[in-house]
Amino acid sequence: MSEEILAPLAGKIVKSLLKVGDKVEEDAEAFIVEAMKMETPVYVPCDGTVQSVNVKVGDEVAEDDLLAVIE
Repeated sequence: MSEEILAPLAGKIVKSLLKVGDKVEEDAEAFIVEAMKMETPVYVPCDGTVQSVNVKVGDEVAEDDLLAVIE
């Protein structure tokens, strides 16, 4: 069963800590999204393996955009 990591708000990806194939644990930091000079961490929703990373540092995202998939 795969879990999606979605953008919690519109902004810019300023940090990405995931690579395809990485083993990750629930609540590990995955991304930092910056909006209005405030940085918001985005966390991994479950234990698993990173199947895809759909954004890179510098990308602009909208709320609920797909950032990554964990399986």
